[in-house]
Amino acid sequence: MPNFNTLDDLTVKGKRVLVRADLNVPMKDGKITDASRIERQAPTIKELSDKGARVIVLSHFDRPKGKVVPQMSLKPIAPALAKELGKPVTFASDCVGDVAKDAVAKLKDGDIVLLENTRFHKGEEDNDPDFTKQVAGLGDIFVNDAFSAAHRAHATTTGLAYLLPSAAGRSMQAELEHLDKALGNPQRPVMAVVGGAKVSTKLDLLHNLISKVDYLVIGGAMANTFFVAEGRQVGKSLAERDMVDTALAIVHKATETGCVLILPTDVVAAKEFKPHAEHRTVEIGHVHADEMILDVGPKSIAEFENRLKATQTVVWNGPFGAFETPPFDKATVAAAKAVAAETKAGNLISVAGGGDTVAALNHAGVSADFTYISTAGGAFLEWLEGKTLPGVEALAHSKG
Repeated sequence: MPNFNTLDDLTVKGKRVLVRADLNVPMKDGKITDASRIERQAPTIKELSDKGARVIVLSHFDRPKGKVVPQMSLKPIAPALAKELGKPVTFASDCVGDVAKDAVAKLKDGDIVLLENTRFHKGEEDNDPDFTKQVAGLGDIFVNDAFSAAHRAHATTTGLAYLLPSAAGRSMQAELEHLDKALGNPQRPVMAVVGGAKVSTKLDLLHNLISKVDYLVIGGAMANTFFVAEGRQVGKSLAERDMVDTALAIVHKATETGCVLILPTDVVAAKEFKPHAEHRTVEIGHVHADEMILDVGPKSIAEFENRLKATQTVVWNGPFGAFETPPFDKATVAAAKAVAAETKAGNLISVAGGGDTVAALNHAGVSADFTYISTAGGAFLEWLEGKTLPGVEALAHSKG
């Protein structure tokens, strides 16, 4: 994992500190519907303010594509951020130019200003050198606390770190440290749980994990493609029949690398996909032509729980079944509770991420018991795929 500076390495009193946050929160009718991203960014901003820094917060919001779109302004975010911090937050209607310069010039030690949506300028997503220099001119130090945007090589996620002394904020630091424990330098054996609908969307992820983990558990509709590759009947289940050769190649690679590939041995099948549909549990290969697989069966979950007892680290991405539609949430809930219990008992390090995964763990009521849950979405997936994240690489460059 790249080496990087943290807030502990900085002297910030009286300094202008540019903080790249991710305040791209969901909104409806001008109101924030989920403030969890603001809550995650607040500790870094508050710590810098408490230490006497002049804090300049940068963020994108939605996808205005280089144009000013009033509905995508960060202005409504400023009071929500102030409320979370318990400190005043001023707002500037641009992130460069005279408006931004004037707002920064007015700051006293400990003050906080939120600048307007960086993506209102085309130079942000283009990582344009001139735009990056304009933003860099507003600060003395750069702190990147937006891991969720670290897979984007944009001006304020990457470019600034090459122009200013830089460090990771507390949220970025926590994410990188936990990810390192999960796959960088993990306690072994390591188990990866990969679910979801399609093999095709997780090819890079599967290939990367096979070379890094001891057990690879495959669930969700993705498992059906492997069953088809093995010549087993899956009825009218969702399966990518054009990906059979790819599935077989993954099985072969697992054998070569010594990774134990674990597929369900029993499944829950139904003729209709609807809540509380009539269903039955069957061994793999005994699914009728008019049935579809909607969840993993109890024998498979018992096997999972058994393997878990011999595991030190779990990385989880994707549900086991159609967890949004009861009773096809049973396997996901049971597996999540098993991981949570082992984690709580101090036997396991558990790291999870991805939109469906976070929703599934919340549904199971166990989010608080996992070691770490990443809300970073695309950045988390690219990290699982073994890709270099430009925002993280830039921080390592600044460390020198």
